[in-house]
Amino acid sequence: MRSPLLNKLSLICGRRLPVSWLVLCFTSVLVLIAVFGSSFPKSFDYVTVTPVPEIYSNYRRLKEQTAVDYFELRTVSSGAGRQGELGLCGKERENYVPCYNVTANVLLGFKDGEEFDRHCEVSSQGKFCLVRPPKDYKIPLRWPAGRDVIWTGNVKITKDQFLSSGSITKRMMLLEENQIAFHSQDGLIFDGVKDYSRQIAEMMGLGSDSEFFQAGVRTVLDIGCGFGSFGAHLVSLKLTALCVAAYEATGSQVQIALERGLPAMIGNFISRQLPYPSLSFDMVHCAQCGIVWDKKEGMFLIEFDRLLKPGGYFVITSPISKPPGRATSSKKRSMLTPLAQFTEKICWSLIAQQDETFIWQKTADAHCYSSLKKNEVPLCKQGYDTPYYQTMMPCIIGASSKRWIPIQNKSSSPDLSSVELEVHGVSPEDFFEDLQVWKLALKNYWSLLTPLIFSDHPKRPGDEDPLPPFNMARNVMDMNAHYGGLNAAFLEEMKSVWVMNVVPVRARNTLPLILDRGFPGVFHDWCEPFPTYPRTYDLLHANGLLSHLTSERCSLVELFVEMDRILRPEGWVVLSDKLGAIELARAHATQVRWDARVIDVQNGNDQRLLVCQKPFVKK
Repeated sequence: MRSPLLNKLSLICGRRLPVSWLVLCFTSVLVLIAVFGSSFPKSFDYVTVTPVPEIYSNYRRLKEQTAVDYFELRTVSSGAGRQGELGLCGKERENYVPCYNVTANVLLGFKDGEEFDRHCEVSSQGKFCLVRPPKDYKIPLRWPAGRDVIWTGNVKITKDQFLSSGSITKRMMLLEENQIAFHSQDGLIFDGVKDYSRQIAEMMGLGSDSEFFQAGVRTVLDIGCGFGSFGAHLVSLKLTALCVAAYEATGSQVQIALERGLPAMIGNFISRQLPYPSLSFDMVHCAQCGIVWDKKEGMFLIEFDRLLKPGGYFVITSPISKPPGRATSSKKRSMLTPLAQFTEKICWSLIAQQDETFIWQKTADAHCYSSLKKNEVPLCKQGYDTPYYQTMMPCIIGASSKRWIPIQNKSSSPDLSSVELEVHGVSPEDFFEDLQVWKLALKNYWSLLTPLIFSDHPKRPGDEDPLPPFNMARNVMDMNAHYGGLNAAFLEEMKSVWVMNVVPVRARNTLPLILDRGFPGVFHDWCEPFPTYPRTYDLLHANGLLSHLTSERCSLVELFVEMDRILRPEGWVVLSDKLGAIELARAHATQVRWDARVIDVQNGNDQRLLVCQKPFVKK
């Protein structure tokens, strides 16, 4: 007895089903099973060594379009293409910075300054949305013009705030209704930035500030940097100055410094360490940074001691109004006393004092720590240094680290010596090969971006054809920096960019090596938002990062929403990874409204590039 299904098939195909038709049905079922079975995302194995990008010869539009069509078909078959584009956030989120919700922190009981600290465990994303630019936002001026002039609509600071703040107007001048100009001669200190920098050099026993480099000072941590005037001057001297300042809802130092194209990030250390390893900086500079030194039993100085390299300098300037009589000297003594008393306990020496500027030098003598009284400031135990927003501890690191090398004895080149590489556990051959790979990769990245700009880049109303990216990019972030090879390649190619080298917290710890090369860098957990303001980077790069992230703690959707937040309109994203990771990434790039192109590196393996551009969306 026939089944109803066979009866229906007989009506369609005749009394006897053709054998060829049955074979065709069977084959189709197998194909469908293969397509849908291969489309489910697989978990990515976590690896600690970053894969080097494959080198490809040139930009081939035909093959690139073929790859795009192929991935579109795969994406649709997996169902990821059916995910809709994310909506835009409301106007209240134009300057949104996650993890810094002071009101929520207070309600949860944080106090004594900790309510201003970073608390990502408090933040609640809710429904995903894309942070849009303010109504008056404009593409920043190209470097170096953008260092001295910024658009007022790009930062959250008003004309009234300028006019009501005498200290700010000493550094800036409102040229027009929509521009802020930073004077090259006026700046952080009353006598001008150049005079101030020269004064510091002379206090250190140098002839001029051009000798900072020869004295071992290459990297400077600028705490509470104002609006970056001192850092901008140090950059002109070929030094690396990283601005770190607390989160501010308006008039942010970090936001304005980044808008000027200067290295900066949000950070304060009321109760937690900054996300840098020990022995990271040659100088810590603190001018009007608002720290009360006699609080927390010297914990702030202990944190500076942790960050300073042996022989490094701590420079503090605290301008004081000068009323008649003895008030000035009395106020000066009240500021100096807690510093002078505590610095002696941690092997620092006051080497100079002039006007309101004091300079201490950390000891370069390892034997000094053996003479310290243990009941005052103890030495930390081995393995203490895990600085990703860890609670500050009342101990100093001493001289036990292999990296305890006085700054005067360090190499002055980003190409570290074989002895220095051995300290980091890196072979000279591996280090050299990494540099060569990134030099070639950088050239190929530019060959990919340039044709895209001229052929597909949307014009802004009233603008001429945009120039290639080497004139458009200034702030670059390498989200998985490895040895900092991309940064080194930018320097060798003399591109006018700086790179924030990010080392993921669960990757191999190469940040000490990056900082010893004189590059800016930071630890970061990419399951959390990055401590910066919206629209602060022109180019985001990640090699192998997507394969490092698992779905257990965070999702790629969250990562792409965060990347979109910190990327400027018309900014670029270059991702290098395995085929499966790039598949997922392209689907998420569509969700955040980026233009995306998949590039096959044409080497026969599963390595791919995803090149994206964020559009300038205004609503």
